[in-house]
Amino acid sequence: MKLVIAVIQDKDSNRLSIALVQEGFRATKLASTGGFLRAGNTTFLIGVEDERVHEVFQVINNSCKVRDQLVTPVTPMGGSTDSYIPFPVEVQVGGATVFVVPVERFEHF
Repeated sequence: MKLVIAVIQDKDSNRLSIALVQEGFRATKLASTGGFLRAGNTTFLIGVEDERVHEVFQVINNSCKVRDQLVTPVTPMGGSTDSYIPFPVEVQVGGATVFVVPVERFEHF
């Protein structure tokens, strides 16, 4: 048994949730916040048998897409802000960050 932890952008959350249910996977959704953009994320906790981990990866890959987004950097902490002019910067967001960890014991009540 494995625990798949997938951190995705909020925009992909509903699409992934529906796809997981259609493929027969049970998941728990948690609201989370990214550290870099300080934007909303969703973290999925998915318990799955070892031999089905690749199927979960396929569902995540098909549901979570990378996209370009313009962001304005946060004002620097400390120091002088007189000469700081924030210009929008294009960054890639989305996709998924996925961790797989072994589960020693699983109980469902």
